[in-house]
Amino acid sequence: MRDLHRKLVAAGLPDVSVSEEYTAATAEAIKRFQQSRGLLVDGVCGPGTWAALVEAGHRLGDRLLYLRTPFQRGDDVADLQRRLGTLGFSAGRVDGIFGPDTAAAISALQENAGLTADGICGPDTVALLERIPAGDSHSMEMLLERERLRRRPRLLSAAPIALAGADSLVVATARVLRRRGARVLVLVQRDGSEVAAVANELDAAVLLDVQLVEDRRCESFYFETAGFTSAGGKRLAELLAAELGGALDAAASTAGMRLPLLRESRMPAVACLLGPPPAIVEQQGTVAERIAQSLARWIAQPI
Repeated sequence: MRDLHRKLVAAGLPDVSVSEEYTAATAEAIKRFQQSRGLLVDGVCGPGTWAALVEAGHRLGDRLLYLRTPFQRGDDVADLQRRLGTLGFSAGRVDGIFGPDTAAAISALQENAGLTADGICGPDTVALLERIPAGDSHSMEMLLERERLRRRPRLLSAAPIALAGADSLVVATARVLRRRGARVLVLVQRDGSEVAAVANELDAAVLLDVQLVEDRRCESFYFETAGFTSAGGKRLAELLAAELGGALDAAASTAGMRLPLLRESRMPAVACLLGPPPAIVEQQGTVAERIAQSLARWIAQPI
């Protein structure tokens, strides 16, 4: 418990007392941390929140960053990706995950600066980054994502759509899309990281995860972090909110989040929360049609 409180303090919540008791103040601090990190807010330190707390404790220069399996994760990696992106080196999305794109961007920077191009971010590379003035605040990867989406085929039949989540609603949506000629991949995985991994492996053009919740909700989340917003994900979230809000007579909203499914998918992705279940089941046909319409509109105009 002391370790939890220390990590909350290190993550920027200095008013947390380092004690051995889980109190109401602890739950409130966890909620504030979850809110700041784009996680679902419940005040519970589950595996996802704990992993985010561990990542928040890493600062650029604290450790060597290099390509390994499993990939290194942390705020230091995200800081590195942001700096590389503003200098014109594409390190991939600013997701805090040190993958092949980040290693290649470091090598390119090192080569340009006359350093040994080993793809490892050690003291010399950190010192170099500190000396170079930051470039444009817009991430290189944001520009590249927009360009990739502009070049994407605009036909349903040419853009694989990955669907995951609520079984019967997903199946109904897939049926509607297939009638329109779409290529649909229905994923059976439940864990967000696993869903993202399968969608990546299948090279889906877009990923939508729909979950049913007990309270009245109509929320669509896309990937966003400091230095990066998924333009394609945001566009789909807005289309879903417009279509589903009216159908469910609910206040629809969108927000940028850092949920594992959104963070780890390589394509534009949206996580959608709908509820309550009886209302969704009663209107399943309409909801499926509206989701399919949103996806069709996105394929035709992804940004």
